[in-house]
Amino acid sequence: MSVTEKDVRYMADLARLQLSGEEVKSFAQDMNKILDYMDRLDELDTSDVEPLEHVIDLDSRLRKDKAEAPLSHDDALKNAPDADSDYFRVPKVIE
Repeated sequence: MSVTEKDVRYMADLARLQLSGEEVKSFAQDMNKILDYMDRLDELDTSDVEPLEHVIDLDSRLRKDKAEAPLSHDDALKNAPDADSDYFRVPKVIE
């Protein structure tokens, strides 16, 4: 399978992107390189490889998840740039 410039224009139209002719050519080449690489990966024998949830061991990178007491109301509002007695105050964004 190869990606043509017509395919790139179609995908750009779906994504509401305006691409120049040079960009269309560049994206078509890049997408074809990606597909060629995927074809090379398909040639690998992975029958003895156990499926993974993650490609790296996340246990060593993340802290243990443990329940702790929640912040008190006063502590939660302590660093707020603007707050009243109960809530954070934020600028109005809808007219």
